[in-house]
Amino acid sequence: MSVRRLAQVQPASFAFKPATLKAARAWMESFPAGRQQSAVIPILWLVQKQEGWVSEPAIRAVAELLGMPVIRVLEVATFYTMFMLEPVGTHALVQVCGTTPCQTRGSEDLLAVCRRRFGPSNHLSKDGKFYWQEVECMGACANAPMAAINDYYYEDLTAQSFEKLLDDFAAGKTPKPGSAIGRQGSAPEGGPITLTDPKLYDGSLAKKITIPNLPAKPSKSKAPA
Repeated sequence: MSVRRLAQVQPASFAFKPATLKAARAWMESFPAGRQQSAVIPILWLVQKQEGWVSEPAIRAVAELLGMPVIRVLEVATFYTMFMLEPVGTHALVQVCGTTPCQTRGSEDLLAVCRRRFGPSNHLSKDGKFYWQEVECMGACANAPMAAINDYYYEDLTAQSFEKLLDDFAAGKTPKPGSAIGRQGSAPEGGPITLTDPKLYDGSLAKKITIPNLPAKPSKSKAPA
């Protein structure tokens, strides 16, 4: 596993927004008395949703809120790769899957688009709008290649459809997530090919099924004297 470190340049301070603090306290209350430190992961996630990333001052604020040593919160933030440890793009955090199923379906083309548009991975684009990185499997192998952009999955991508997505995000739009080819879930391209009879779902087929009467249960015979 790669070493994860805090960004060299840090903000001077961090403050919970009222809505973030309210949600954090709700998480704390969901655990038994004395176990509030168990809320560290969801609270760090709330911090990231507020700021876009997790800074060193934010780690200290979470530690103070939960009554934890700062080093323990730092350990959590640096262990889980879902926590971004440096500022991300103002418009989009782009995470392209490069694991084998996606690679065999064209993820290298998506990575090439990111390198050309934004530069090296794990860095902000020059305009500050995008931050991109190559990541490991995100569990959408049947819809490869794919990318997670901000909170949503965009699947069945090509270099062309991916470029259009990035153009939309750059313009401040929020494209509809899901399959770029209109695939339903992970059904085959072109639509489902099995279990397509509507009678399976509207109840009409079930009405035609009759259950035969079962024979009466024989009574137990008494043992001979």
